[in-house]
Amino acid sequence: MSKKKYIILLLVALFTFSVDADAQQMQTVHKVKKRETIFGIARNYNITVEELIGANPAMQQPGYELKKGYTINIPFPQQNTQQPTETAPAAPIKNSIDIGVLLPLHNVDGDGRRMIEYYRGLLMAVEKLKADGININVRAWNVAQTDDINSTLLQQGVESSDIIFGPLYSKQVKALGDFCKKNKIRMVIPFSINGDEVNRNEFIYQVYQPADVFNQKSVNSFIERFSNCHPVIIDCNDSTSNKGTFTYALRKKLEEKGIQYSITNLRSNIEMFEKAFSTTKRNVVILNTGRSPELTQTMHKLDALLAHSPGYMISMYGYTEWQMYEKYNQNQTFFHKYDVHIPSSYYYNEQSGYIQSFQRAYKSKFGADMMNALPHFALTGYDQGVFFIGGVYRYKGTFYGERNQIYNTSLQTPYYFSKTPNGGFRNEAYLLVHYQTNGGIETISY
Repeated sequence: MSKKKYIILLLVALFTFSVDADAQQMQTVHKVKKRETIFGIARNYNITVEELIGANPAMQQPGYELKKGYTINIPFPQQNTQQPTETAPAAPIKNSIDIGVLLPLHNVDGDGRRMIEYYRGLLMAVEKLKADGININVRAWNVAQTDDINSTLLQQGVESSDIIFGPLYSKQVKALGDFCKKNKIRMVIPFSINGDEVNRNEFIYQVYQPADVFNQKSVNSFIERFSNCHPVIIDCNDSTSNKGTFTYALRKKLEEKGIQYSITNLRSNIEMFEKAFSTTKRNVVILNTGRSPELTQTMHKLDALLAHSPGYMISMYGYTEWQMYEKYNQNQTFFHKYDVHIPSSYYYNEQSGYIQSFQRAYKSKFGADMMNALPHFALTGYDQGVFFIGGVYRYKGTFYGERNQIYNTSLQTPYYFSKTPNGGFRNEAYLLVHYQTNGGIETISY
């Protein structure tokens, strides 16, 4: 497929959301007025947006909305005495930030259509950042799976990028990584890949977290939250499941901690099923599959258990893909009833006013709804664009994507990175999405 170069010069459109950092002492409390934004409030009080967010922890949650009538803490401005923790990987940023996008931007297959949506979200992030006064130039190249990315790298303008988003395919990572290292360009790998180039190349930012890393975080958060509970692992007889890695790691950790647990089977009769549950402790149910049919069967089985023997205290600990099942088969009601906790790297809050505003803006601009996928590709592009471009603008050569370098609160996916020992940076953001029994939903950041 021929390479098509897109040079986009974007006009201004406003999407004002929130930001993150540290603040200690408070100088006053501010009552939010209609149409006020976090950016504007921080400017009026001569503080940074990070200082404002740091003084108001609720702002750090994905999808936080600033509303008229809220009262927020206003900290005293602080001098920036923090020293960089690593040698800056990139060349000094110019008066404008040049963005390169090397992804399959075509309508030939699913990969292309998904990346077009991601790219559109990235462009909406650029519009928001331009509204904040940042000068940005965007160039995009269509790099299909069968293309030799080295040919694209010869195109005029690639080497002048400050940040490159791409590639999508693992086989293209090393060539692009070597190019970025040679030209001192930050390289954001936006989706899952195979390989460990991030461990050798200090210019790479890898968003995807390997399954073993994510599983370990899920085990650790389970132990932290449910150490005084009784785990019940249910065998769902799914021979296709890949969740055995998690349940094995969890069982091993439970045994190390001396926490007793039970194992039962979804096919067991109600009397045998009940024997796995504690009458004195909260029971936390874990399935060895992430599939929707078995999840629904389990929840009906729990209903039958409570009908047979009322009084059991039950929570559930699930998997990221359960977010996709939330609105089907009464699962949203079940999720709240059974105090479901879902480990995830993202949370899509369909009820958020900011999310709804984004969806309307996306449809207005591009004449289509976002794809029915989680996480949404357009929101992924938006969050990554704001995080990386805004971060480079604010912190210049000292931007590493650390927890205290967040430009704006994310809409769907939070990001913060830690440096690998001899290479680049890996995303560490992790959430527990908790469906509370009172009908609320909280996101617990780690």
